[in-house]
Amino acid sequence: MKFKVSEDVQTPSCPLITDQSVLQNIGNTPLIRIQNLGREFKDVEIYAKAEWKNAGGSVKSRPALRMIEDGEKSGRLTKDKIILDSTSGNTGIAYALIGKVKGYKVKLVMPANVCKERKGIMADFYGAEIITSSPFEGSDGAILLARKIFKENPDLYFMPDQYNNDSNWKAHYETTAKEIWEQTEGRITHFLAGIGTGGTIMGNTRRLKDYNKNIQCLAVEPSEELHGIEGLKHMASSIVPGIYKEEELDGKISVSTEASYEMVKRLEDEEGILVGHSAAAAMWAALDLASRIDKGVIVTIFPDSCEKCYINFGKFKEYQASTPHTLPKADCS
Repeated sequence: MKFKVSEDVQTPSCPLITDQSVLQNIGNTPLIRIQNLGREFKDVEIYAKAEWKNAGGSVKSRPALRMIEDGEKSGRLTKDKIILDSTSGNTGIAYALIGKVKGYKVKLVMPANVCKERKGIMADFYGAEIITSSPFEGSDGAILLARKIFKENPDLYFMPDQYNNDSNWKAHYETTAKEIWEQTEGRITHFLAGIGTGGTIMGNTRRLKDYNKNIQCLAVEPSEELHGIEGLKHMASSIVPGIYKEEELDGKISVSTEASYEMVKRLEDEEGILVGHSAAAAMWAALDLASRIDKGVIVTIFPDSCEKCYINFGKFKEYQASTPHTLPKADCS
C-alpha cells in the first residue's frame, strides 16, 4: 500500500528572506515516530528527527549558523571577507542562506555530482558562487580544492572549515541533543547518526551521555570505499575530520549504497516520508540495530528531505568498473 505523502515531508522550498527572523527557524525540529518499518520489533520504538524543517532544509543549518556567528564574535569574519568552505551540498545551502541574510558573499566548493537542482537553489535564491571538484573524489576532493583556494589568498576569505571546527559539534551539543532528550522525555536508549563532518554524531553523543552515560551512540557510514550515499564518509578511505573522535562512540553500523537506495523507496511507500539517501541509510541502520536489541527507544537523524537528483548509481558503477584506477581531476578554475 502506498501512503499519501503529507505536505510536511515534501522537499522544502527556499524560504523567502525578509529579515534575519528567518534564522529563528533553525532548530526545534519535530521528532517523527516510525510507525510501520520495524513493526516486528514489538518492544523497540524508532524515531527520526525531521531536520529538513530547519530553514535551509537540512541538519547542516545548525552548525553553519553557529560557525558563522562564532566567526563574527571572534573577529575572524568581517564584512569584507568571503565565506569559503567545501560542502557536499547541505552545509553550502545553509552558508548561502545565512550569508544572504547577514550580507556576506559565499563561495562553495562542491563535488560536481551534486545535482544541478541543489546548485540552482543556492545560486538563484541566495547568490553563492559554486566551484566544482571531481565527482569521483567526493568530499575529500572538495576539501583539498577549498584549502588550495584559501591558501592562495587567505586574507580574502573566512573559512569555517566545517570538518575541523569545534563550533560544528557544539551546535548539536547545545541544540539537537537537548531537543531529543526533551522530546523523548529522557527515554532514549540508543542514538544513530551518519558520519559526514562528524559534527552531528559527536555533538549529540557528548550531550546525550551527559544526560545518561548508558545511552548507546553509534555512527552510520557507507560500507564501500566508492559509494553513492551523498553526504556520508567511509572513514577508512577518507580524510578523517578533526572533530570526529571514534573512540567516544559505542560502535558503527555500515550500510551499502544499494540498501540505502532501496530504503528511500520503502520510507516513501510504508511511512509516507520522502528523504534522501543519507537519511535512508540511517533508517536502515536503525532497523539493523532494532533487530539486535530486546527493547529500547532508538532516535536517528534524517538530515534532509528527498532530492530529485543524486549520483546516477548505474552510471557510477559503470564508470567504476571501466576505470577503477583513474579519477577525473578537480576543476580548479
